[in-house]
Amino acid sequence: MTAEEAGTAARMFKALGDPVRLRLFSAVASHEGGEACVCDISDVGVSQPTVSHHLKKLKEAGLLTSERRGTWVYYRVQPSVLAAMGKPLALPTAA
Repeated sequence: MTAEEAGTAARMFKALGDPVRLRLFSAVASHEGGEACVCDISDVGVSQPTVSHHLKKLKEAGLLTSERRGTWVYYRVQPSVLAAMGKPLALPTAA
């Protein structure tokens, strides 16, 4: 793993170190169609402004992308994220 890859992975894991962010990320990742409206995932025990703050942090870490449609924002897991997150956890294969 290169230093750049380690830095990217560390930012992702740090963002997921917060329980609310982890719940939001999981809700988006497991939502039908791979996309979730903020209106469908905001029931995580905190206020709506706090949900928006955490979603912004997940976007800044490169974990989510978003698209505004009318008054709602829809979130998706960044396509390369799951592979990038799995890379530092993968065991080396025997030759």
